[in-house]
Amino acid sequence: MLTEDLDVFKLAHELVLDIYDITKIFPYSQQNILISQMQKAAISIPANLIEGAGRLYEKEYKRFISISSGSCSEIIYYILLSKDLNYITKDQFDILDKKARQIKKMLFGVLKQLKG
Repeated sequence: MLTEDLDVFKLAHELVLDIYDITKIFPYSQQNILISQMQKAAISIPANLIEGAGRLYEKEYKRFISISSGSCSEIIYYILLSKDLNYITKDQFDILDKKARQIKKMLFGVLKQLKG
């Protein structure tokens, strides 16, 4: 199975698109700060899944899944910060936070499967 076929990859890719869409409304002053950090963290989740799957050894794949999980934790914080700065609504926060936390659980599940 290709990594792109995994539900966790699909959801992570969807989150990237959501983050790009939502950050369009952020103040221009955040262009090189919060917007950039949010986009990088979001992209890192599916990108590391793909990169890890392309490695030769399972140990490397696990490492990249761990990196994806760390990026997911990072985006969870940025979503909270965005809400608290009133850049996104409570409803937007709820949707994004739920999606990011689901991805984190799914990444943990992939790691558990690999550990057998």
